Amino acid sequence: MNREITRTERSAPARQFAVLLSPTRRGARLARLLTTAHLGHWGLPTEAAAHIVAELAANAAMHGRVQGRDFRLSLTVSDTARLRIELTDTRSDRLPVPDTPGPCAESGRGLLIVEALADRWGVEEGPVPRKTVWAELDLVP
Repeated sequence: MNREITRTERSAPARQFAVLLSPTRRGARLARLLTTAHLGHWGLPTEAAAHIVAELAANAAMHGRVQGRDFRLSLTVSDTARLRIELTDTRSDRLPVPDTPGPCAESGRGLLIVEALADRWGVEEGPVPRKTVWAELDLVP
């Protein structure tokens, strides 16, 4: 007589999310809203991440836009200690560089906001024609 033993294990909840969005203002807004919704569902703080995603998605829509190609938003929580935000677009020829805009400038502060809110951030090139701008937030004080 064969006896199968079935053991159920509780697996850790999924802590990864990725979506393709149109490189438009509407797509950038949706990226922020989806970030807030998923992090809230996971029981994680949302405010800093929402600001970071808003800035990076706006940059992807404005500077990384290529007709007919979407940008990708990816959220990953590793070891429940770190949130990694990635935005990938198809303009590897235009790498983001933090700038210091003049006091009357109406734009140009996005990466300064990302730098202020994120614990780490950077850019990864490739594979051509892609680039990924990423930011990490430590979830443990």
